[in-house]
Amino acid sequence: MSRNLVLGLLPVLILTACGTPQERCIGRNTSEYRSVSRLLAEVEGNLARGYAWEERQVTRTEWDNCPFVVYDRDGDRHVGYRTCLRDVTDTERYRVAIDPAAETRKRDNLAARKAELSTSAKRAVDACKAAYPEEKG
Repeated sequence: MSRNLVLGLLPVLILTACGTPQERCIGRNTSEYRSVSRLLAEVEGNLARGYAWEERQVTRTEWDNCPFVVYDRDGDRHVGYRTCLRDVTDTERYRVAIDPAAETRKRDNLAARKAELSTSAKRAVDACKAAYPEEKG
């Protein structure tokens, strides 16, 4: 699991490292604001639809061609294929009922938190722009 996590985060880390110092500073200092904004958008979408989406992993078995090695009389290796069963995992989205009253309270709390964070995020963006001005090229 940890190997998959590292492999999944590797492109994100590479892209983060490629940003300008100003972009990295802004990204670092506004992460909570962006998380709250993303959660607020999800809750508003749930309220508009009347249900939420969730995901689950579904494992199924399917037939596949599996390689195997055969040695001839001279010791040379040859690859052959035979049918075999393999487990395949898919991600399935499904609808989940929501409690509109609870979602409304969640939306109101997230909107209030976003408003609180917006001033500090704006100050952080201004500070990052002052500390790392963009070069005119």
